[in-house]
Amino acid sequence: MAAKILIVTGDAAESLEVLYPYQRLLEEGYEVHIAAPSRKKLRFVVHDFEDGFDTYTEKPGYSWPADLAFSEVEPGQYAALVIPGGRAPEYLRNDPELRKVLKAFFDSDKPVAQICHGPLLTAAIGELGGRRVTSYPALEMDMQMAGASFQDTEVVVDGTLVSSRAWPDHSAWMREFLTVLRSKAPAV
Repeated sequence: MAAKILIVTGDAAESLEVLYPYQRLLEEGYEVHIAAPSRKKLRFVVHDFEDGFDTYTEKPGYSWPADLAFSEVEPGQYAALVIPGGRAPEYLRNDPELRKVLKAFFDSDKPVAQICHGPLLTAAIGELGGRRVTSYPALEMDMQMAGASFQDTEVVVDGTLVSSRAWPDHSAWMREFLTVLRSKAPAV
């Protein structure tokens, strides 16, 4: 039986940051489920970098169904967690059901991959103190306020926590996450 991986996300998540790890983990032989505030069709966005803009731009992206609601997640059934970015984390961090799910993964020292604005969720449960992380560079102060040592690099591995800045860093992010994941929870 394939090991299960959980992706937690919501509306306005960055399309590539959900779908790239989803497909990459399936390709590796893992079973992957997407959880959101409720079972519904999620609407993702595309963040892009354009000349003349001080920050990224946002356009409508793909839609994708959530397999289950946060309240239905049984963390013990999953070997690892993926936390995509986009704008979703800024409102998801207020969801008490999601905070319980996240805490269970950290309490069990299971592999966690976070990218872009995803570390806002781990900050919300107090799990960044004393850790080395990266995130979207605009969150450097947020990461420091959460007690983390911020590093502006494509990927940072701190134990079972693997973080990355944004979708241009996907290859390094998934390469390092899969290294951690294979050592803790092989696909089969």
